[in-house]
Amino acid sequence: MTKETAIKLFETKKVRTYWDGDAEKWYFSIVDIVAILTESIDSHAYWRKLKQRLNAEGNETVTNCHALKMSAADGKMRLTDVADTEQLLRLIQSIPSPKAEPFKQWLAKVGYERIEETEDPEKAFNRAMETYLKKGYSTEWINQRLKSIEVRKELTDEWDNRGIQKGQEYAILTDEITMAWSGFTTKQYKQFKELKKENLRDNMSNLELVLNMLAEVTTTEISKEKTPETFEDSRTIAKQGGTIAGNARKQIEEKTGKGVIAKQNAKQLRG
Repeated sequence: MTKETAIKLFETKKVRTYWDGDAEKWYFSIVDIVAILTESIDSHAYWRKLKQRLNAEGNETVTNCHALKMSAADGKMRLTDVADTEQLLRLIQSIPSPKAEPFKQWLAKVGYERIEETEDPEKAFNRAMETYLKKGYSTEWINQRLKSIEVRKELTDEWDNRGIQKGQEYAILTDEITMAWSGFTTKQYKQFKELKKENLRDNMSNLELVLNMLAEVTTTEISKEKTPETFEDSRTIAKQGGTIAGNARKQIEEKTGKGVIAKQNAKQLRG
């Protein structure tokens, strides 16, 4: 079972969903998932009992779940307990049901693979290659994509060395780079390609990937030479690295007479 297969159940019409554009997360109605997996006549009662048991066990997943207004069977908007994908997969582990078993097996397999990849990082690249091939990407594109992963890792290693914090600071610097070379923030770029949770780089053309790599590798090299001491120094360098790739983009567009930034996403690019 792949991640796409495992999550596909949550995307059926039987499950009420909500897309949070700011957090870039899908939220799913827990009682709808419970109804599918348990075939319980009263999924609300089942969820109440499960929630009580998990609370008694000190399960933080339940504590972190919250409620959103969703359309009920009577057509009225009512508060409904929801969970994001990570929370939902954790809850599924607590549901004793034959229908939940494939999810549990998939999660165990994924966990085992991650342990393997920690011991032998080359396996992560091999699995990525296999996954992209199954999705229909060309070998040329895959090679570029795997190289972009290596380039990104070198950049984040450099940021780590300069004391940049994972999370918000990484996101800010990435936005500076992306804006400088493409004219979009990461979020705007994804909106332009009509993406939600999908990985932006997985939906770039070869040329977009190359320019993004140029921006990131240039940022890495400038940072190594200038050894920035503050976050703002690193932010300035991120703009510089992105601008160099942005100038390259403009020259390409001038010579070819067409834009580099493709509106097409992965499905359209592979079609």
